[in-house]
Amino acid sequence: MQELISVSESRKCLLLAELLRTDGFVSGQQLCGRFGISRTAVWKMISQLAEEGYEVESVPRKGYRLVACPDVIRPELVGAYLLNRYEGRMEEGRAGSFLRYYDVTGSTNNDAKRLAEEGAPSGTLVAADCQQAGKGRRGRTWSNPAGTNIAMSLLLRPDIQPVHASMLTLVMGMAAARACKEAAPSLQIMIKWPNDIVCEGKKLSGILTEMSSEVDCINYVVVGIGINANLESFPDEISSTASSLKLLTGKNICRAELTASVMYWFEQYYGVFLKTQDLSGLMDEYNSLLAGKNDRVRVLDPNGEFTGISEGINRRGELLVKTEDGTVSEIYAGEVSVRGIYGYT
Repeated sequence: MQELISVSESRKCLLLAELLRTDGFVSGQQLCGRFGISRTAVWKMISQLAEEGYEVESVPRKGYRLVACPDVIRPELVGAYLLNRYEGRMEEGRAGSFLRYYDVTGSTNNDAKRLAEEGAPSGTLVAADCQQAGKGRRGRTWSNPAGTNIAMSLLLRPDIQPVHASMLTLVMGMAAARACKEAAPSLQIMIKWPNDIVCEGKKLSGILTEMSSEVDCINYVVVGIGINANLESFPDEISSTASSLKLLTGKNICRAELTASVMYWFEQYYGVFLKTQDLSGLMDEYNSLLAGKNDRVRVLDPNGEFTGISEGINRRGELLVKTEDGTVSEIYAGEVSVRGIYGYT
């Protein structure tokens, strides 16, 4: 199997977590005791971090202080932020408990599926700095330039019926919306059913869920998500419908922290979902985030377009659309798209 980083066992993750959560200096002796290693070993780890772009101040008789981090989504930094979200304890099986990183890859969904076939555990997260052949709905592809966005895929092995797996797209949507709101509190982050995160009428994020299953059981599910974090421009053909957190806030977003935040919130919502294997415990919050709720929408169904009023989702994650004759249609994602009457959302 390709090498996986266990967050709970990685000394580099643990060291960075300690430095991140400490405002001042952390003594070398404290780090020695924390990790059961020598001062020389601590110094070597600090030196390695410095070589990798981390700015660590070292002062005799005071210890070490983290001054600045590079904008990377490498495992040691994502893992450190995850550890701090869980107060230093990261249990195996949680979203992001195992990490695999690529500088450049084709598709993180494909990478995650390969790992799944090799036996990687549930909770494995695959992330890439540059994704060249990302996958979208209905066979679309998109690229992710290096050093700007987030491209990642989460491997899950849920004990649920295959028919319920599509709802995991909505669970991830809630997690991404919550995490983006944390990163940019001034923005009104919304969910465009079923798989986009939007703000000010433009797309910030897309989600694609893929599954391997038998008739009555799931082998694995891969939930892939891309987030426009620090991209500063878009091609002309999508500039009217896409934006990034940086363009909307004027500030750089810490991609590693946002990645960890998405995993943390996914784990919270996933736990609620698993209790009932539907969205009954999440419906109210999801609908509060739903773009276009109570507005007229256009349903782009291969069997025929129609318009109606969006009334939110039901417990199965279907969108309820009420037409002029009073009929309420339950729209299953599949090959169907929904647009606002006057624009993308």
